[in-house]
Amino acid sequence: QVQLQESGPGLVKPSQTLSLTCTVSGDSITINPYYWTWVRQSPGKGLEWIGYISWSDVTTYSPSLKSRASISRVTSSNQIILRLTSVTPEDTGVYYCARAVSVGVRDYWGQGTQVTVSS
Repeated sequence: QVQLQESGPGLVKPSQTLSLTCTVSGDSITINPYYWTWVRQSPGKGLEWIGYISWSDVTTYSPSLKSRASISRVTSSNQIILRLTSVTPEDTGVYYCARAVSVGVRDYWGQGTQVTVSS
């Protein structure tokens, strides 16, 4: 069974860099044809797609976050890393990692991790 677990700091100060890790078990992040995706939900808003890294190490980002987001992977530990620079309180929300079998079709999700941006 595929399981995804997000981890990272719950509180980040404005202007700092947020770094989150998604640890994947039950599957390899290098197997074709999956896309390992980050999504977030801010208070009072719907789900917002941040970006993904594919099985072949190709990354794609939301245009609105492209200048601040980066997604990478550590294959030896089967982890996906999200970094978001210059955070503001508007980046507060629950961050999820998910596996997609094609772009936009997500079949496995982590439980999510709360991130609060505050001084």
